[in-house]
Amino acid sequence: MIELKNITKTYELGGEVITALDQINLKIESGDFLAIVGPSGSGKSTLANIIGGLDVPSNGEVIIDGISIAKVSDNELSSYRNKKIGFIFQSFNLQPTYTALENVAIPLIFARMTPNERRKRAMDCLKAVGLEDRINHLPNQLSGGQRQRVCIARALSNSPSIIIADEPTGNLDSRKGAEIVELLKELNQKAGITLIVITHDMNVAKQAKHILTIKDGAIA
Repeated sequence: MIELKNITKTYELGGEVITALDQINLKIESGDFLAIVGPSGSGKSTLANIIGGLDVPSNGEVIIDGISIAKVSDNELSSYRNKKIGFIFQSFNLQPTYTALENVAIPLIFARMTPNERRKRAMDCLKAVGLEDRINHLPNQLSGGQRQRVCIARALSNSPSIIIADEPTGNLDSRKGAEIVELLKELNQKAGITLIVITHDMNVAKQAKHILTIKDGAIA
C-alpha cells in the first residue's frame, strides 16, 4: 500500500542545512500496524507527516496504492489527506468551542456530506469509541482519554484506509493510554485499517506488528 523511495528531507536553519530524513526506503503493507520509534529530533514525526501528505520530501517518492503523491494536483492531495488518511495528534487539535459531535463532523464538511449525513456519521463514529453519551460535551468538559477518543472518532469519520497517530498516548496516564492503544489495535485487527503510530513509549511500540527505529534521520 505505502512505498517510500529514497526519501530525503532537508531544511535550512541559521544558514545551516539540516537533514531531517536521509535516504529512507520503506514498504508498509495494507493492514499493517507499524510503530515508528526513536529519540526526539530523530525525524520520526517528519516521516509520518510525509506519509500523510502534510509535508513534502526534498527528494524521493511517496507511492500510495501505486500512485506517486508528489505528482498529483493540490486538490488531489487534499482529497488524499481527507479521504484516505486519518490523523490523531498528541495535542488533540480539537476546536474548543465545538462539541464532540461537531469536532468529529469537521472532515465531513470537506467531503461535501449533507448536514444530516454528517450528523449520522459523526454519531456512528462516537458510538464506535464509546462516547455516545458525550456528543454534546465541549473538549474542556472531557477527560484526556475522552478527548483522544474524540480524535480517533474524527480520524474514522471518512472511513480512512490508513491512520497515522503521532504520540497518541503522550498526554495520557498509563491506564488511559493503554485503553487508547487497545482501541487502535481493535481498529487495525477488525477493520483492517493500516495503523502507523509514532511513539517514544516502547510499551506502546511492542503492541505493533513491526517496529521501525529512526535515528539521525535514517532507519537504524
